[in-house]
Amino acid sequence: MQVEILKGPGSSAARINLGANETCVAEGGSLIALRGNVDIKTATHDRKRSLLRGLKRMVGGESFFQNYYTTQGAPAEVLFSATLPGDMLAIEVGAVGIVAEGGSFVVRSSGVELDTGWQGLKSMFSGESLFWLRLRGSGTVVLNSFGAIYPIDVDGDYIVDTGHIVAFEETLKFSITKAGKSWISSFLGGEGLVSRLTGKGRVWCQSHHASAFGHLIGPMLRPR
Repeated sequence: MQVEILKGPGSSAARINLGANETCVAEGGSLIALRGNVDIKTATHDRKRSLLRGLKRMVGGESFFQNYYTTQGAPAEVLFSATLPGDMLAIEVGAVGIVAEGGSFVVRSSGVELDTGWQGLKSMFSGESLFWLRLRGSGTVVLNSFGAIYPIDVDGDYIVDTGHIVAFEETLKFSITKAGKSWISSFLGGEGLVSRLTGKGRVWCQSHHASAFGHLIGPMLRPR
């Protein structure tokens, strides 16, 4: 599976080139177009049609079903979109697993396993999702962001607003903490709870905060 990110970082799409009899797995509703003889099947999980797996992905911000694109004897091309306007990022998954924000998954190689992990109750008070996506195995995964994506190499401690995290390597330990020295200054300053990443590894951040944007435009939307 070869990945080319098009039209980034504002309105990205992912062009996936698959070899003969190769499979990629994509989020439901993400297909833009395809070229070649491609078989499309829908399931809740790679090896077992697991209801629990599908439900776990739903609480993690993904769709209940995923689509499996398999080429039939010859290479093919498939294009995928993202829900939010912004960038896309292709990450190689191997010896080090990747932890991603719920709702960021677009497409993965068949050798990459996607599961859902618990963030902890503190994340609820930070205004973010209770669940992360865990990506392990061998292959490539494409994630999307709200705005541009930029990488940061961490060696020690690093503080990131939780809503700006797209993904990070599993070598980093994640915890929720207050932004300032005191709880009063943290909340009066508008930051509240933030993420502390400890260890050595890479984190990918997004330039915009989807929840903050939603709170901003929500009152402006007319009720149906």
